[in-house]
Amino acid sequence: MSQTRDLQGREGGIGRTLKRKKEGGKAFGLLKAQQEERLSEINKQFLDDPKYSSDEDLPSKLEAFKKKYMEFDLNGNGDIDIMSLKRMLEKLEVPKTHLELKKLIREVSSGPGETFSYSDFLRMMLGKRSAILKMILMYEEKAREQEKPTGPPAKKAISELP
Repeated sequence: MSQTRDLQGREGGIGRTLKRKKEGGKAFGLLKAQQEERLSEINKQFLDDPKYSSDEDLPSKLEAFKKKYMEFDLNGNGDIDIMSLKRMLEKLEVPKTHLELKKLIREVSSGPGETFSYSDFLRMMLGKRSAILKMILMYEEKAREQEKPTGPPAKKAISELP
């Protein structure tokens, strides 16, 4: 009988644990905070690296790259996989096929597999090599910088029409 109570007690404990995991909000916030802390540690390593010391405004660049990376590393495991990259590029209105995505990842990643880490991402963004993904992300930043006109378009004379 004590075994039955013990099992029921354990099951009740497991049920409570599962209910807590389903809450999501606090757990997701904690996950993002831990992720930000890990990425900040990597940023510190890059700030201390003499290879990148000549880069002007390095701290603000690293902070911007960290935010961009966190935006697309949705599962918080530290790597961007094919689906995260696909979502990122679709959001930037540059959709790619599965094979193109694999090629982009191979171009950025330092190891085998179909993911790339934050360190790989930083090496790509800060490096001299011209990666396709780097160009896409830089183009997206330039597009954001350009101000979009607000309000109705200016009136044109009939002679100005094509």
